[in-house]
Amino acid sequence: MTTRMVQCAKLGRELPGLKRPPFPGALGQRVFENISQQAWELWPPQSTLLINHYGLNLRDPNAQKFLMEQLEEFFFGAGAQLPEDFIPEDQAPPAPRKK
Repeated sequence: MTTRMVQCAKLGRELPGLKRPPFPGALGQRVFENISQQAWELWPPQSTLLINHYGLNLRDPNAQKFLMEQLEEFFFGAGAQLPEDFIPEDQAPPAPRKK
């Protein structure tokens, strides 16, 4: 069995592709055809950041739609954009100390 290679839209080079579409529908097929396994592994931490930052409830269809839009932007847009008011942990002010 040979490894299926794709020209990865995210990483800009030919790499091993996913074994199957990650989810049904046109976007899932587009990811399958254009995103490498290596690039796909970048999505879970990004999606977790978005879910936590925005407090998304994934049972809400609007939250699901937002996350799919972010996924499309992450892989096919200008790149992963952090939320505007996101402050990296190493740049955040220290938490107040308990007395």
